[in-house]
Parts: sequence; C-alpha cells; structure tokens
Amino acid sequence: MPWRQTDPVLERTRFVLEAERSGIALSELCRRYGISRPTGYHWIRRYQAEGLAGLEDQSRRPHCSPNQTPAEIVDELVRLRQRKPNWGPKKLLARLHRLHPELALPAASTVSAILKRKGLVEPARRRARPDRALVSQSVEPEAANEVWTTDFKGEFRLGNGQLCYPLTISDGWSRFLLACDGLPAARYELTRPAFVRVFQEYGLPDRIRSDNGPPFGTHAICGLSRLAVWWLKLGIRVERSRPGKPQDNGRHERLHRTLKEETTRPAEAQVSSQQARFDRFRREYNEERPHEALNGLSPADLYRPSWRPLTSETPGLDYPAHYERRQVRKDGRIKWRGQLVFISELLHREPVGLEEIDDDVWAVYFASLRLGTLRDGKFNPREKAKAGGGIS
Repeated sequence: MPWRQTDPVLERTRFVLEAERSGIALSELCRRYGISRPTGYHWIRRYQAEGLAGLEDQSRRPHCSPNQTPAEIVDELVRLRQRKPNWGPKKLLARLHRLHPELALPAASTVSAILKRKGLVEPARRRARPDRALVSQSVEPEAANEVWTTDFKGEFRLGNGQLCYPLTISDGWSRFLLACDGLPAARYELTRPAFVRVFQEYGLPDRIRSDNGPPFGTHAICGLSRLAVWWLKLGIRVERSRPGKPQDNGRHERLHRTLKEETTRPAEAQVSSQQARFDRFRREYNEERPHEALNGLSPADLYRPSWRPLTSETPGLDYPAHYERRQVRKDGRIKWRGQLVFISELLHREPVGLEEIDDDVWAVYFASLRLGTLRDGKFNPREKAKAGGGIS
C-alpha cells in the first residue's frame, strides 16, 4: 500500500519514531499509515542501520550499466576531440569508425553526453534563425563541377600588422575546397591568377556562385565585373546571392565559420606561415573531416575534376549563326543601323550578339547573359538581378 499523500520522508520519520516509542502493535501502526507490514519492516531496518538519513529517497541508478560505453572507446573519443576541438559527435564517430572499424561505437547522443561530462563542450551561443528562402534562379548541384561557390572570408590582421583576405573556392556538390589563398587585397588583379591556377588544376565548372561585392560584382549593367566578364567568356554561367542575404550561399558561409575557428584564432605572424596553415586546413577539410551532409564521407571521396579544361579559346562568345554580331567600342557603344548605341564601357572590345525576338526588337547578349533589348535604336538594359536573381 502507498504512503498517504503528504511528504513521504516526514511520514516515514513519524512512523519509525512511533514504532520505537509508542508500544502500538506494528500491524496496527502500518494500518494507520496505510502501508503493508513488509514496507514497515523495511523502513525500520533502514532507520536502525542509517538513522534518519536512511529514510531519504535513494537513487535507483544501478552501480554498473550493461550498456555503458567501454572505457577504451571513451578514451579514443576524448583524444580525438582534443585534437579536433571543433568536430561534433557525428564527425568524431565517422572518423573513429574509419580508424577503428572493428569497434562497436555508441550513438551520437551518447557521444554528446560523454563530451559534456568530460568538459569538452562549450555552451552554444544562441543564433538568430536564418531566413530559409533560396536563390530562386540558382541551381542545386547534382554532380561535381555543376556549381562552384566562391567568396572572401572577412579580412583579418596578421601578427605583423598586415591584412589578409582569404579567397575560398569550393565545389557546391561535394564540398571539396578547391582553394584557400590568403591575398593582400580583394582585387581583380590578385583574384584572377588564383582562379587561373584552380582552372588549370581542376578544369572549368558549369556555374560560379558569389555575392555581389567586388571583385565579383559591381554597379555596372547586370552587376557585371571584369571577373564575371572573364568567366562568361570561358563559357561559365554566373550566379549571385541576394544583397544582404548570405544564407543564399549558406554552404560557403558555413565553410567560412569553420575556417575562421581553425586557422585565424590566433592568426599567424607572417603571410607564409598563415598560408601554410590554410593549406593544412584544406588537406584536412578535404581528406579527413567527415561531412554529415555526405553521410560521413569526406569531400575527396566524392570530388572528381571537370572534363572541361582551361584553354585559350572563348567558347562563351561563339554566338549562333542567326545572331547579329557587333563589337563594343572603347566608349561602351556599338554601331547599329547607322547609329551609336551605348551598352557598357565594361564590355569595350568585346563582341555582343543580337537576336531578333519580335519585329525590329532585338535581345542583346554577352555570351550566355542577356543584357537587355534594343528597340527603335534605343537600348533598354535588363533590370538588375532581382532578389534571388543572379545573372546567369
């Protein structure tokens, strides 16, 4: 029978004291307190052995659990976490399985509890939930080299006082980090050679996604920049994230958080040592670090170079035969029907293609990009990339 619905410890205390001092028969006393005789004897024995402390509720947790994680696995997890302090339970498990496939590993929730118990987890800072909206004209990659993503991680100062601007280029499908170069500035003259090297090593992608800032975008027509013009001439389509919406390039932003945590706190003293640190991070990120989105595989397990090599040809400017072709002059104008029509100074010395889409209405293209329409001798630029637009 249960104790009466008051404080159980107080009731037990009253019961054992009455049993000791009142002289009332135990069966009668148990009936008054609404408990069975075995329960009464149990608490009397506890009181005699431990005093009043013995009447407190005691933990029902077993002294040893048959499901407890073996000590050797706990030690391996702790050692791996200490080497990789920014890896979570799933990455630790995936890496440990590769190193020791013979071990029966615990669940990720168990690993999380072990890390907390060992003091290896810092309380997470609350972050604002990001907007889940996607770039409406972006392409979700289904294979390597369909979409590359690129950006400059925020600049930081080296130990010698020099600013460093890390340029990162990544394959959007496999997460393979193609480049991580510490540049002295985010300028076209410095960025293009980095892309030349990556194109020579890995070939050309179908698309490149970036933000709208320099050197990727400008306030020119369709947000074009010298870098974007070069990509379009190579036959690469260009995508842009929405202004002020870094989540449109969310995978790359997540890469930057990891890069910042593991390579810039603290920064190295010299450019050479900082670049060596970037190179070590890139090798580990590509070859060792398991990715949850890749089912625990590393990017190097999935990535293969593009079949499109970098050549001196410009396939993006091979307009169809029915297009009219005009050369953009130095002042940004083309000659059309005896008139000079302004297009863009950014395209000087570049050919544009014109396709008739209605009676005396012409769509003006640069490579795969439609710049606007030409009607009655007047050029109407295409509206700048709308929210979620891009310039592909």
